[in-house]
Amino acid sequence: MSLRQDGRTRMAGNTQAFLRNHAPFNKMQPDALQRFAEKAKIVFYAAGSLIIGPDSGKVRYFYLIESGKVQARQAGEVTVTEYSILSLSPGESFPIGAVTAGRPSTNMYTAVEDTFCYQLPADDFLALLASSPEFNLFCTRYIASLLDQSRRQLQLQFSQRASEQQTLNSPLAGIGSRSPITVSPETPLRTALETMSKAGIGSLVVAGEDRKAVGVFTRTDLLDRVVLADLPLTSPVSQAMSANPFMIEEHATAYDAMFAMATHGIRHVLVTDAEGKLTGVVSERDLFSLQRVGLRQIRQSIDGAHNVEALQQAAADVRQLSFNMLAQGVGSEQLTQFISALNDALTRRVIQLNLEKHNFDGIEWAWLAFGSEGRDEQTFSTDQDNGIVFAPPEGTSAEALKQRFLAYALDVNNDLDRVGFPLCKGNIMASNPQWCLTLAEWKEQFSNWIRMPQPDALLNATIFFDFRPLYGKAELADAMRRHLLAQTASNPMFLRAMAKNALDVEPPLGKIRDFLTDLEPGHPGKIDLKKYGSRIFVDVARIYAMASGVHNTNSIQRLRLASQRLSIRSEEINAVLEGLNFIQLLRLQHQYLEGEPGTQGDNLIDPDTLNELDRRILKESFRQARKIQTRLKLDYQVQ
Repeated sequence: MSLRQDGRTRMAGNTQAFLRNHAPFNKMQPDALQRFAEKAKIVFYAAGSLIIGPDSGKVRYFYLIESGKVQARQAGEVTVTEYSILSLSPGESFPIGAVTAGRPSTNMYTAVEDTFCYQLPADDFLALLASSPEFNLFCTRYIASLLDQSRRQLQLQFSQRASEQQTLNSPLAGIGSRSPITVSPETPLRTALETMSKAGIGSLVVAGEDRKAVGVFTRTDLLDRVVLADLPLTSPVSQAMSANPFMIEEHATAYDAMFAMATHGIRHVLVTDAEGKLTGVVSERDLFSLQRVGLRQIRQSIDGAHNVEALQQAAADVRQLSFNMLAQGVGSEQLTQFISALNDALTRRVIQLNLEKHNFDGIEWAWLAFGSEGRDEQTFSTDQDNGIVFAPPEGTSAEALKQRFLAYALDVNNDLDRVGFPLCKGNIMASNPQWCLTLAEWKEQFSNWIRMPQPDALLNATIFFDFRPLYGKAELADAMRRHLLAQTASNPMFLRAMAKNALDVEPPLGKIRDFLTDLEPGHPGKIDLKKYGSRIFVDVARIYAMASGVHNTNSIQRLRLASQRLSIRSEEINAVLEGLNFIQLLRLQHQYLEGEPGTQGDNLIDPDTLNELDRRILKESFRQARKIQTRLKLDYQVQ
């Protein structure tokens, strides 16, 4: 062995020994460490010398400090990170975001004392990123930390407009009654009522000796189940209580309780510890104190509305409450689900009000939501996508029944428009005879699309395969879904056609510029965040859900569940979901801040108006979209 070879071997050995003392390298496989040691060079920087900065051009190396100290100083006035100056020591690395993105650094890195760094070429860094799960996770967490910083910035921005609000992210352990009064199930009604009277409370919890709740008894129960039912006051309270109360663990947040109340139409949730023992009660009143526009106020106004005018005000309150939640830092996944839940309540009330003029007693039918509503992913800007499925009773004319449903649906569609859900420009509404079908007709329609995946059929699949029942007999929608999944499972060519169709739109990442902003002819300089952003994730999620038999329609749930069945690594899918969540958050922010009051906002953003941090994360989010598309392309062998 020559002296030079001997020197290289010793050098590589020393490098590996150093790496094994620092995260994430101490968790990486030996072959990955060896590759790093073979490709990296050690370089020296005298105290005071600039290592890299914004004017150095596209970053060519990943740096790992071996000895000495490096100062990272934020360049310019734009806040990119939570720090303006940061000292880096041996074992720390830089500039991860820039070398990952292949762009100039936004920070200036200067040696503050004589410093040695390992210098790994960008191509070898990217190869290591692809081959080492531990290194990939380390860098992904770095991106996640940027997302957290962005959320804090957004929260700060909104807090000036909602300064009186308290947080909905507070754990339930600090909200509501922490010493709820309980009685045993055997307690006579008279004793239970005396307990309520002495304590001056409107409800009490019924629990066993183990403090595990079995029911709730309220003043409403007194009227309906005791007085009107002539139940003797000597009867045990268990005969009048509401059994199986909704319970939630104390580490959950006020938001979780609010979402449960909105979803289930309840006024109290019981709080328990990890063993299921009662530790508190949270009421609508408790959550009301957190909100300028209260959930109770909204739910009461929706449930008690007797006309469209009352629902119009409730819809405005839903928007205000959603804004408050956005200001408090609630994530896009939870927020879009919350908006969908309250919009469901609005829609159901419109459906109920119109049933007073149209009688369908004895007929099995269901109102269906499609598209974003079908996926529980509504934003501030959403129009109608709906339909009807029905099963004609034996001896009944399906056509005559359809005409009755069409007349009914026309009234509902028009009322929904007045409430704030605009009519669908593509006429995907229950009042369209195409989308008011019997169960057999829906099944046949699905089968035709799957057998003959023409462009129109693929387009329809992206809308109509995301459905859920909003009102009526849910079993009809369940039968539709079972039929759909059975058909797609037996037609792999259809999924391949869906995959090919999903790859027609690419993330707007430029080879020279950060973003392509000339894709929308009528809106130069802007990016449609739905068309070129969230839709990409949604399309991939739908295909993987159908391929793996996932019944859920929500895109995040689809990706989570499908990734488990398809053995996609959790860290990989988490990074994809972070990308989708950030794009959805930008859409919500843009629609609220840029939309005119009372009008529907759009999804068109000018990336030049974003701060540097959000631009970086948006680019990373689009990169995640491209990453999941690449996987889809390989899985379905699309050229």
